Amino acid sequence: MLKSFALSVFCIGWLFNLQAQVNITDSIICGGIYRSFIVYVPAIYKPSKAVPLVYNLHGLGSNNAQQEFYGEFRPIADTAGFIIALPNGTVGANGRGWNNFGTPGTGVNDLAFISALTDTLEKRYAIDPARIYSTGMSNGGFMTYDLACFLNSRFAAIASVSGSMIQLHKSACNPQHPTPVMEIHGTADPLVSYAGNAGIVSSVDIDTLVGYWVKYNKCNPVPVITPLPDTDPSDGCTAEHHVFSNGTKGSSVELYKIIGGGHSWPGAAFATSNGPTNNDFSASKEIWRFFCQYKLNNLQTGIDESDLSASHISIYPNPANNSFQIHFSQPVQESGTITLWNELGQVVFKTPVKDTDVVIERGALPAGLYILHLNQNGQSVQRKVLFL
Repeated sequence: MLKSFALSVFCIGWLFNLQAQVNITDSIICGGIYRSFIVYVPAIYKPSKAVPLVYNLHGLGSNNAQQEFYGEFRPIADTAGFIIALPNGTVGANGRGWNNFGTPGTGVNDLAFISALTDTLEKRYAIDPARIYSTGMSNGGFMTYDLACFLNSRFAAIASVSGSMIQLHKSACNPQHPTPVMEIHGTADPLVSYAGNAGIVSSVDIDTLVGYWVKYNKCNPVPVITPLPDTDPSDGCTAEHHVFSNGTKGSSVELYKIIGGGHSWPGAAFATSNGPTNNDFSASKEIWRFFCQYKLNNLQTGIDESDLSASHISIYPNPANNSFQIHFSQPVQESGTITLWNELGQVVFKTPVKDTDVVIERGALPAGLYILHLNQNGQSVQRKVLFL
């Protein structure tokens, strides 16, 4: 259900059914909460031709309107013809952001929101489902990695700027296809440290983060490293481009390592107070250059062939706050069982399979990583699940 519909029209001719760029501000209800978003539709968009969709997620304490200018993609979309979606996170104790820290009691499920928003945009516009991508700044970069892990079937490739992965989410990450990844990060980032952040919610160091996706995609572990020309010596930092190529189904991982760079979006029109902003390249241009190489339907066969038996099983949401649901798309046999182990290898839950939909309640189980073992129809499958 839609709450509002507002337009900013950049060319009065659009009112007479002529093409023009438009910014659409709207909202949908998800989980009983009104969730707002901006959609940018380029002038060259035609409903008769399916186009790519790029999510651009703001950082903590920012919002979608600020991100639209800070991580600027509109001039690129005007020529490349893709639609940009800029959703808003919700307001919490530290400002507006994404609930990928799993804050209990908020009722916010951002994975469900992005999934529902994608459904809405696919109904409203001619979106090519094989060319949906996500990028984000800082907290938006963390959320982008969550999309790659837990909403993987809808995204062809992702890019993060000054973001990382939460350690627990990395442990539970369950991508379903080779996932091209680009990370852009400053070595002097004071907020999301290149070396990783410790604490209750810890972030993965960037070299380990990149190594995870290189290994998952089965890329060449030895990168080709190219120093970028220092075209702006006054910006106080330089950049290296690391390319890990020849992954499964042509996937790759790229790292722009900003030597001395801060918590910022390279090439942005304005700087931040969180360290130097690199001006030797445009993050937005490089992200689109990376995205446009990949289509989801060319990556789908990268699912681990040793686990094809799991193709009829879906588990959601994962990570979960209070419960998750297991759905079997094939008829079940009553001889099947579901077993949940903790990280110590102890059985903490066991139940027979009696229906095609089974709900596992968290109850008194502590937050953490668990192994879900499914024995059904003569097949045995294991999945990592995470309670937040």
